[in-house]
Amino acid sequence: MESKPKLFNKNFFLLWQGQFVSQLGDQAFMIAMMFWIKHQTGSASLMGLLMTAAMLPAVLLGPITGTFADHYSRKKIIVYSDIVRSIPVLLLAGIVFFFPGSTELGITTLFAVTLLLGIVGALFNPAIMASIPDIVPEEKVAAANSLSQATRQISLFFGQALGGFLFVLFGAPALFLIDGISFLFSGFSETFIKIPQKIPEKSTDWREKFKQFKADMMFGLKFSWEHTGLRALFFAAAFINFFVMPIILLLPFYVEDFLGTTPDWYGYILAAFGFGSLVGYGIAGALKIPANLKSGVFIVSLILMAACLPALILMYKPLHALLLMGVFGMFNGFFNINIFTILQLAVPGDIRGRIFGLLFTLTGGLAPISMGLTGFIFDLLNQDLVLIYSVCGSITIILCTVTAFNKEFRKFLRYEKKEEPVTEAI
Repeated sequence: MESKPKLFNKNFFLLWQGQFVSQLGDQAFMIAMMFWIKHQTGSASLMGLLMTAAMLPAVLLGPITGTFADHYSRKKIIVYSDIVRSIPVLLLAGIVFFFPGSTELGITTLFAVTLLLGIVGALFNPAIMASIPDIVPEEKVAAANSLSQATRQISLFFGQALGGFLFVLFGAPALFLIDGISFLFSGFSETFIKIPQKIPEKSTDWREKFKQFKADMMFGLKFSWEHTGLRALFFAAAFINFFVMPIILLLPFYVEDFLGTTPDWYGYILAAFGFGSLVGYGIAGALKIPANLKSGVFIVSLILMAACLPALILMYKPLHALLLMGVFGMFNGFFNINIFTILQLAVPGDIRGRIFGLLFTLTGGLAPISMGLTGFIFDLLNQDLVLIYSVCGSITIILCTVTAFNKEFRKFLRYEKKEEPVTEAI
């Protein structure tokens, strides 16, 4: 009698536990960063610039770092990324601790560290996403993605709560120290992982290396463009994200001005979204959908997810809004996990990093533009929240519906794993 394929094999367990610890550390870093800036400067603008510095590298470098994840050992990228990130964070902890009165030095170091973490993270994330299908059985990829995303959400809850408590007790230097140590622990744990990967041969001449690297990056872009189902997914994800962002960004105004309640409800609503996402992750990991029903199930979940957004303006009671955000989180979690799983299985392993790097660039690239325009347009319209939510929510539904009727996109959603050489995939 054959034993069932294991999700928690040695390689996945080591990767999972390392990521869980480092994600807790990341939350400690975010809490320390925000409250240290607030206490030292009281500037919301500086906080916004720091968040931009954290996001921008992934947006700008996605195709390049994704190619690195295909060109070089993913295990080494993962291990070295964690070790490299630990060094500046530990340095920051020392500077904030030993020079508490030097605000300018602290701010300069914090900006440099945040930017470096963003750059290394842009290299790290495609390598992680590309590695998961290689260290778990094919039938367990969805469960692995669900567990990884659920762990991220749990670390968000516990990390923020614990981080706020520790900040009050020990201050920012202790939280920066915790984050640095968490990176070291994660990097040590990942050294024992084995990730099967065929690494392309590289020339010894740097000019030839650069030429080959450029050709590989362009091949990833060409693959994404000529795979029509993939292209439809990328464009839909980018523009849907653009119109969802204003709704998320204006939630504080929705809570206080529309629902007429107190700021703590903002936290409750975000918690409801997080809890709903956990439920969606669990369903995606446990539910086995027949191949002939996949396309229909995923499309219905996508459209229902979009329909939750304009429906927010129909929720006049805080409890109703809370429930709706939970439902939105559930559909969002379910759809995203399945899309990640299909991508990991459908894309050949030797170009998987490039595809995920490009996905991170496209989905994140329009977010800063959307956030910037939202504030300007919202004030220009005399803060007409109902109009903004109605327009953005309606456009999101239209985009999801148009995407759903794309024949190649539906075919992509029905994907079933089969061996296919890269050269025949285009």
